[in-house]
Amino acid sequence: MSTVYFLVQQTMFFSIPLLIVALGGMFSERGGVVNIALEGIMVFGAFAGIVMIDAVQSAGIAINGQLLLLLAILTAAATGVLVSLAHAYASIHMKADQVISGTAINMLAPAFAIFVGRVINTRGTQQVRFEDWFHLEKVPVLGSIPVLGDMLFTNAYITTYLGFFILIAAWALLYKTKFGLRLRACGDHPQAADSAGISVYKMRYAGVMLSGVLAGIGGLVFVIPTSREFNATVSGYGFLALAVLIFGQWKPLRILAAAFFFGLLKAVAAGSSGLPLLKDIALPSYFYKMMPFIMTLIVLAFTSRKSQAPRAAGIPYDKGVR
Repeated sequence: MSTVYFLVQQTMFFSIPLLIVALGGMFSERGGVVNIALEGIMVFGAFAGIVMIDAVQSAGIAINGQLLLLLAILTAAATGVLVSLAHAYASIHMKADQVISGTAINMLAPAFAIFVGRVINTRGTQQVRFEDWFHLEKVPVLGSIPVLGDMLFTNAYITTYLGFFILIAAWALLYKTKFGLRLRACGDHPQAADSAGISVYKMRYAGVMLSGVLAGIGGLVFVIPTSREFNATVSGYGFLALAVLIFGQWKPLRILAAAFFFGLLKAVAAGSSGLPLLKDIALPSYFYKMMPFIMTLIVLAFTSRKSQAPRAAGIPYDKGVR
């Protein structure tokens, strides 16, 4: 039973960042802007958040670990917004190719993190290290619940519960508010939305900025439970989140299912040497590490023909063209 608990906990660590970032991509594409830059925004957000944590810990400031983590999340979110604004301006106002704009950010992000990391790091290396003040051995009260307590509320991080909160908020915002209705209209029928008095430009900016907030948070949420240093990479999670977004058909609950599917594969890859069913199989570890990405290709190959992306996603909107 302990193996099941371990696998579920590891799946949470890998699934939650995928969920958060894919939901960010959903808001951008539902508004009509393809955000290939999720990977780069994750790197920027994680870098800013980890640098802030390292600065506080190096200064010896006495602060509660959970409060520090929340401040780092806010830092990552703010950084994600700033980076996403560059993509939004290029895609919406300049009507640049959205894929090229996003690719440029993806190329800039690791180079920026490596350069700045070496400049600010007294050790002269690009890695930014931090101490784990955020681990929860057991959540009070909830950790005592039979089965579920051991599975979900021990050996945990508050980022797991933040991910579920973001899921609920994203679903409500998209389907239960005027904002969500207008955003979806701008992604499917921008001319009709414009004729109804909706500012397509403003809604698309809002969608891209929301994606920046969530991608920045997702980058930090990926690093905190899985490492003790940031090395200018999020291991391709931004691209994997795009696959989760497509597999989830741009819908929050389907995105949740897709995130858990790919998160489980990543958890198996990370813990293959310690899982009783796998450690006796004579397969190299890199085989399991490849599986999430191989399954991504297989799943997309079989589901892409039935994908129903927002009709105007990736198409620059020109107010003067009908």
